[in-house]
Amino acid sequence: MESCTHIFQISGIKNCDKKRDLIQGIQHLSGKYLGGSIYQQAITHLIIPEVISSEKFFAACAAGKWVVTPDYVLDSLQNGCWLTEDQYEVSIGTDSPSAFYPVRQWREKVASRRITGAFEGWRVLLMVQEPSRRDMFKRLLVAGKAEVYDIPPPSHSSITHVMAKPITENSQSYSTPCYSVTHVIQHLFGRHYVHMNFANINVTDSHPTEIKKPSVADIDLSELEAELRDYVIQHQSRPRLQFLEFLGYHDPYCSQLQATETDFSNVGSMIECGLFAEALDSIRSAVLPGLLPPVAYVISLLEYALQGDTTPYFQKNFLQFMINLLLNNPPLLGNKGKTYFKQVLQCPRCKMGIWPFLQSTISRCLSSEATCHPLPAPASPALIRFYCDLVTFVLRLFQVELHSVTAGDFGQPQGTGVSKAPASGFLLNATFWTFWERATLLSQSVKQLCHLLFQAATKEFTEKDERQSLHLTDTLLNFLSVVVEFWCHQHNKLNWNLAYKGLKDLVEHLAVVSRDVTPAVAVELVVRVSSTRLKMTMADAVFRSLCCRNGFTLEDNSLSLKEMVLSYLPFLGHFAHSPSDVHRRTEPTSTTHSGIKQETNCRTQCPLVKNSLEKGNVPRGLTKVNAAGSVLLQLIDGCGRTPLNLVSDASQREELFLSAQVRDSTLGNTATEVVNLPLLEAGSTLLAHLIFSYQQEMGLSALQKSRDKTHSLGGNLVRALKTHTFQKVTSGWTDQRVIRLAEDVETLLEFGTGVYWSHMSQVVEGQNTHFLLEILKLLRLKAETLDL
Repeated sequence: MESCTHIFQISGIKNCDKKRDLIQGIQHLSGKYLGGSIYQQAITHLIIPEVISSEKFFAACAAGKWVVTPDYVLDSLQNGCWLTEDQYEVSIGTDSPSAFYPVRQWREKVASRRITGAFEGWRVLLMVQEPSRRDMFKRLLVAGKAEVYDIPPPSHSSITHVMAKPITENSQSYSTPCYSVTHVIQHLFGRHYVHMNFANINVTDSHPTEIKKPSVADIDLSELEAELRDYVIQHQSRPRLQFLEFLGYHDPYCSQLQATETDFSNVGSMIECGLFAEALDSIRSAVLPGLLPPVAYVISLLEYALQGDTTPYFQKNFLQFMINLLLNNPPLLGNKGKTYFKQVLQCPRCKMGIWPFLQSTISRCLSSEATCHPLPAPASPALIRFYCDLVTFVLRLFQVELHSVTAGDFGQPQGTGVSKAPASGFLLNATFWTFWERATLLSQSVKQLCHLLFQAATKEFTEKDERQSLHLTDTLLNFLSVVVEFWCHQHNKLNWNLAYKGLKDLVEHLAVVSRDVTPAVAVELVVRVSSTRLKMTMADAVFRSLCCRNGFTLEDNSLSLKEMVLSYLPFLGHFAHSPSDVHRRTEPTSTTHSGIKQETNCRTQCPLVKNSLEKGNVPRGLTKVNAAGSVLLQLIDGCGRTPLNLVSDASQREELFLSAQVRDSTLGNTATEVVNLPLLEAGSTLLAHLIFSYQQEMGLSALQKSRDKTHSLGGNLVRALKTHTFQKVTSGWTDQRVIRLAEDVETLLEFGTGVYWSHMSQVVEGQNTHFLLEILKLLRLKAETLDL
């Protein structure tokens, strides 16, 4: 066997006798040994006794080289020739039955020529101040086939990553996301990184990392913030919705065009003669990847299908034709499928775009008059079903587009020559946001979608037997999930504050819209949401709506685990004692010309409200919620006016006074008897889903799953919070997401000690309330495991 096939480096072995035996064994088997403390690109094998934190190990992993234990050389020497490496590949023992091989995934990908290195396609601006560490990370990135630039980068380069240590305002000034250098190691080992005992990254091999329990003195709080920030960014960037069924959709960039020139003139002649069924049969047989029938013909067939005199058979065939068209020509980045579907999916008569067509179709399903143009009535059940199926098809189209944006490795292949399209190039963006609305999630179209969703849910609840098979509510719920996920994905990395504000605006709007439906309908919608981000948003909105409708006010604070424990939990007791026969006006005060109810802040229609009064005329103490409502209404300002004097509308004054009376009776009720079990059960269900989805969204669940609490990122944060105060740990931090994560972990630690159990309602009755209690007990158990 030729020596060039086995070129070795050694790392982590400091015993001179052992190292000498290995070098002699390599030379005896005609191998080659390369010395030195830095990684050499020419090697084929790296010998280490175990997984260690060193430059050679990380670089060999990134380059896809063999990383074996010393036994590989010793056993091969005894055998007289080189053995196969598989059983000697370095591994990590885990709690699972099988060990984890950290290098294998990259080695196999490089060996099969799927990639050339772990960092293929990366163009990195490296901003590390310490020269020796900068050189080490440069060698590591180059080993994984990344392109590395120093400051200033070439003007022609397109930077994909900024790697910095420390992270400064200068490193964050680029449009490209900025990461801590530890992101390189996290990319190599993925979810296994947290239990691989990497306390630090060595510059050279001269002093390998000793595996020991780090003390609080070893924790750099600024570095901890950077690592937590990387964790939060990576967690928030993950796809929330998985569409594995779209992996087989044809990508026109991956293969040669299969279609040939096709003459569609006969289809046009059939349509002119009114032979629509025959035209559809002819055009269906010509659907191939890359071949799009003339738009005018498809629009004519759609217009015919939308009429009431078509047969269900024709409608079914037309939908199947559209699905095949989508399957073979999905609207991926940069292809012509986007323009094609944008032209087809609009009202054949009005031609106002996708959303007006979609809104009109949904309204038709709901037997509403709010359509883009008058339609003959009544529509047959078969036609209504076709409308619903058409809405489902548009949803599928948008799911394909969201999948192509967020699927990561399953998205557009590299080397296609297609540049990444701007946000404005997506059908989703063009459908739901105008040019002036792109900076807000809550566009007019999104508001209308929310209204239609609750309208469909109410209709389904009241006409369950008739509407059960249409699944329109689930379709619209999935629509809203896709819209929210798409918008947040586009804005979260570049401006997470904007994304946070967009979700907060959505909470307020949903809180208003949900007041038009019964609590049972609103809660059922929350339960059926698949997106954890939207589930968290809707649960918060509906819970706030229930508070408003029953005379209570939640402060407008940022959602956090502590806020849920201190503010949300106590309201369950109020729900249990809230009278169930009190009439409350829930109808909005005005409507718009489109039939969509005008948005109002729910706090403006609740007692103890500050937003409905002029900012300068609020009597002192009016915003307090721990006093009786009637006492607050009797407060007098400097001009001798009470809060009721400042409310001009008589009906609002009456509602405010009635709510104050209800508030008084609730605060004075110390009995444990449940007066309103349905409201208690609804609130418990919402709070259970809110706690669950919040943990998933904020990364708390993933942070708690680390098997090795001693060296994990969460373990470092826990040790810092247990040694110092929360204020001291976060005093120099600037990223509000990281500060909120630290506050949530602190709340968990306090929850584990039983601090917040006194805030829980003493009234526990009903299946959902018992379920919430079990969730809280499980949360306390998890919190106790954080206490090292």
